[in-house]
Amino acid sequence: MRTDTYIPRRLDDAWKLGFWDVDVAAPVLFAFFIGYLSGTKVSFAVCMVTGFAISRWVSKLKADKHPAFAVHWLWWHLPSTPLTSLRATPSSHIRRMVG
Repeated sequence: MRTDTYIPRRLDDAWKLGFWDVDVAAPVLFAFFIGYLSGTKVSFAVCMVTGFAISRWVSKLKADKHPAFAVHWLWWHLPSTPLTSLRATPSSHIRRMVG
């Protein structure tokens, strides 16, 4: 009997883009895209600074919270459309205590 079996511990890690989580990197990528579409260097720089500021704000907001905090926040604050609604959970406007 072998006792040195490997047990993976990191199957459910959050998606990463380099060293950043995807939800922290998304504002920078979106700002990069908008700045590229703008066509001028000044507006590109403004968009990138804004993207980094929003990314920094999101990372501070997520600090010391659940790893899926951004997903939970989006579920509570986005409208319940067929695109964003979940099948197994009630809509976010139903806040009735059971029990």
